[in-house]
Amino acid sequence: MSGYPHNPYGAAPPNNYGGPPPPNQYGGPPPPNQHGAPPPNQYGAPPPNPYGGSAPPPSGQYGQTPYGQGTPYQTQSYPTAPPYGNPTAPTYGYPPTQQQPLFAPGTDPEIIRAFQAYDQDGSGFIDDKELQKALSTAAQSYSIRTVHLLMFNYNSNSTRIGPKEFTALWHDLQAWRSIFETFDRDRSGKIDTMELRDALLRLGYSVSPPVLQLLLTKYDRTGQGRGIDYDSFIECAVIVKGLTEKFKEKDKKYTGTATLTYEEFMLTVLPFIVA
Repeated sequence: MSGYPHNPYGAAPPNNYGGPPPPNQYGGPPPPNQHGAPPPNQYGAPPPNPYGGSAPPPSGQYGQTPYGQGTPYQTQSYPTAPPYGNPTAPTYGYPPTQQQPLFAPGTDPEIIRAFQAYDQDGSGFIDDKELQKALSTAAQSYSIRTVHLLMFNYNSNSTRIGPKEFTALWHDLQAWRSIFETFDRDRSGKIDTMELRDALLRLGYSVSPPVLQLLLTKYDRTGQGRGIDYDSFIECAVIVKGLTEKFKEKDKKYTGTATLTYEEFMLTVLPFIVA
């Protein structure tokens, strides 16, 4: 039959590579050895001049040698993406090793400067020693116990705090400082029993006289009933605030009573004792 080469299967046509393409390239039977017998030089030796010879590459192969011969299709190399978690992969906004939490827009620059000055490892978090340095000034210092209570009050699940907690803590300390100075009427740097009662009321906490006397006895570091200083007032305020909020979680109807298991009671109180 005209238009078809002789011996379509078995015998190889001459000049398969290097000569002109066989007649009736489209529409005729497949070239010899395409199916059945393995193509010559499939493994080991490279195919004869698949590119660069006088003949064009076999048609219908999209610029590559037949399947199983030569190199796979590759017209352009593309850089491979770095694996997930690669420390050299580019990040957005921060260097690769410093994917820090951000301060909220409009945060007081003084707060940001104080935090960054003591975030020594650039992690975006500060620990208790760093927080103690960040809060302390020439005129005011905080004991490490007060710092631990503050950290527990603002982030009970971690030994470090980030920008969000630090900002809230900073604002509360400013408010508490203002209240302390308001009730330190004689500017002695201390507040007595009645002044402590009024200061706690201003914070929103009403405590009974026995509780008030217990607080004053605990936080009067002189032991002579002369009142409590600012650092002790902060520690006292944090404990009253923290215990009250924990109790309110159980007192859903705000009746002033709640039922706690022994385990719940211990987990509520002990953190404030061992801080």
